[in-house]
Amino acid sequence: MTWLVLKTVHVLGAVLFLGTGLGSAWYKLRAAASGELAVIAWVDREVVRADWIFTVPAGLVMPITGLWMASVLGLPWSTPWVAFGIGGYVVAGACWLPAAALQLRMRRLSGQALEAGQPLPPAWHQAQRAWLLLGLPSFLAAVATVAVMVFKRLPGA
Repeated sequence: MTWLVLKTVHVLGAVLFLGTGLGSAWYKLRAAASGELAVIAWVDREVVRADWIFTVPAGLVMPITGLWMASVLGLPWSTPWVAFGIGGYVVAGACWLPAAALQLRMRRLSGQALEAGQPLPPAWHQAQRAWLLLGLPSFLAAVATVAVMVFKRLPGA
């Protein structure tokens, strides 16, 4: 029973992490393409909110449940697919953390521009480009990690 609960929580964490990341990227890109400052500022606020509600808890739950499941199976962290999972998580997180900081900056910049009735400053556009460049490897590392977890071979299987 413990195994199934851990596995369920772990999979839900991965779904939330990937789903929120992909959804955030989609809505940020669509908002930016609209050119509507009010839409951009609103999406910037909501992306930050979604990260606090979904991405951060999922990002905390995944390593806890993953390492707990490896422990239940008696697997060392050096087991190839466990090590890949840890590595993929580290890569995704190393890209996501600065991207999250950029989201906070973009939220502030778009909110200030909206309040002042000014266009988005160049700093917002620079942050958006950097955010995209960090988001792609973060997302791909997370997808690769999920693929490894799905195709792994468990002991005795």
